[in-house]
Amino acid sequence: MPVCTTRDGVEIFYKDWGQGRPVLFIHGWPLNGDAWHDQLKAVADAGFRGIAHDRRGHGRSTPVWDGYDFDTFADDLNDLMTYLDLRDVTLVAHSMGGGELARYIGRHGTGRVRSAVLLSAITPVMTKSRTNPEGVPDEVFDTLKSGILEERSQFWKDTAEGFFSADRPATKATQGNKDAFWYMAMAQTIEGGVRCVDAFGYTDFTDDLKAFDIPTLVVHGDDDQIVPLDATGRKAAKLIPGADLKVYEGGSHGLAMVPGDKKRFNDDLLEFLRR
Repeated sequence: MPVCTTRDGVEIFYKDWGQGRPVLFIHGWPLNGDAWHDQLKAVADAGFRGIAHDRRGHGRSTPVWDGYDFDTFADDLNDLMTYLDLRDVTLVAHSMGGGELARYIGRHGTGRVRSAVLLSAITPVMTKSRTNPEGVPDEVFDTLKSGILEERSQFWKDTAEGFFSADRPATKATQGNKDAFWYMAMAQTIEGGVRCVDAFGYTDFTDDLKAFDIPTLVVHGDDDQIVPLDATGRKAAKLIPGADLKVYEGGSHGLAMVPGDKKRFNDDLLEFLRR
C-alpha cells in the first residue's frame, strides 16, 4: 500500500489518482479517504491529480493510541505534502478536515498551497459559548463520546441518519450512503473516535483562518445537522479575506456523497479549480 511515514513513525495511507495540478482531499470524522472516491475520479478525469489520505487512527493508517490533536494532524499533513513534494496544490477539506486544513496553514503557511475549499467544515469553532451562541452545546459532544464507548456499531448506524439528513421526508440520501458511513466509521480506532470529538469540539481556528492568503471556497448545507452553518461556514467566510460562500439549500453534512448535491459540489469544485 502507498504510505508516508511521519516524523514519529506513523504510516499514513494515501491514494494518488491521475496527473496534473494536485488536489489533496482531507476527510472528516469518522471517515477516511474512501469518502472522496467520487471527487478523486472527477478531478482525475478533468486532468488533475487527486490525492486522499487516511488520518492517523482512521482507515488503513496506523491505529495509534495518541496524537489526536490538530497540531499533530497538521504536521502529518505537512509530512505527506513534503513526501509527495506537492506544490501549487488545492486543499479540499470536509468537516473535521477543515480544522486540519486551517491548522496546517496556521502552522506551515501557504508556500505550497494554491487555493482551498472548506466543505461543511468545523471552522472557526464548534462549541457553544457566550461569543459563539450558535454553536453546539457541551452535552452533544458528551453524547457522541458515550455513544462510541457504549456500543459504537449501533451508534454509527444511528449517527448516519443525521449525517446525511436521511431523517428528512425529502432526503436523497441512500442506504448505500449510510452503509458506507458505517463501514468507514468502524475502521476508526475507538480512542481516535473519542479524542477527535474533544479536538474538533473545542479547538479554535480563528487565528488560523486569518492567516489564509489564498483563494478560498466555503461550501455548506443549510440543513447540516452536525456542523451548524451559522456557527461555522458563515463565520469562516467572513474571517477569510475574499472567501466565496456557497450555501446548498437542504444540503446535509455529508452532501458530497448524496446524489444530487454530490454532482453540484463536483461541478462547483471543478469550476473553482479551473479559475
